[in-house]
Amino acid sequence: MHIMEGFLPVYWCLVWFAISIPVVAFGVYKLNELVNKKREILPILAVAGAFIFVLSSLKMPSVIGSCSHPTGTGVSAIMFGPAITAVLGTIVLIFQALFLAHGGITTLGANVFSMGIVGPLVSYLIYKAGMKAKINFYFIVFLAAALGDWATYIITSMELALHFLQKDS
Repeated sequence: MHIMEGFLPVYWCLVWFAISIPVVAFGVYKLNELVNKKREILPILAVAGAFIFVLSSLKMPSVIGSCSHPTGTGVSAIMFGPAITAVLGTIVLIFQALFLAHGGITTLGANVFSMGIVGPLVSYLIYKAGMKAKINFYFIVFLAAALGDWATYIITSMELALHFLQKDS
């Protein structure tokens, strides 16, 4: 899922940053709101961030310039919503880029968009729809997490395809 450092041209990096920054900023606002209301939630937020970090550090190479792995953002989105998960995902991606060479700083916007925004949003919407339809809790959590990861992979593929399509033109 991570697009590696320097793989995307500068203009695509800027596009993905421009799309991701407002969502992450809104997530910071929601996170502050949550922590101010319930200070005791901090350890659970930390565990959610650690869960995302560990799962998304399990690197399995896939196509050129990317890798696949479970992300953990679906479970976080179910617990805290997609906006707060965007913040946790961004923090995780920064740590992974700096310390594990997974992804990169120049491609952070693209990686945040796929893993921190779209994947969690898909997971959250599937979970909410499943709960409304009274589907088994365990099944819908599994389905939401799995399909959120697949959405992350699809968006990463689209980000790479946009770069390659324009490259061929």
